[in-house]
Amino acid sequence: MSVYQDVTTVSKTFLGPAAEQFIARQCQLHLKIEPAALSKAHLSALSRHVEVAGIRYMDEAKSKELARKIALC
Repeated sequence: MSVYQDVTTVSKTFLGPAAEQFIARQCQLHLKIEPAALSKAHLSALSRHVEVAGIRYMDEAKSKELARKIALC
């Protein structure tokens, strides 16, 4: 499984079917990469962006938990 697939699998627990689009958007806008190019080296930066953006869609504690899980993928 690719890193992107791992991250979206974890994210689906928090974001449901919107997880793929959400993670893809974070990759493209903030990391300036295509989702398929996501690697473990990107996970720290991705988790920070997900935590900030996730607060728009869920409470702060859940957003922090999602970010923590992404960092561990």
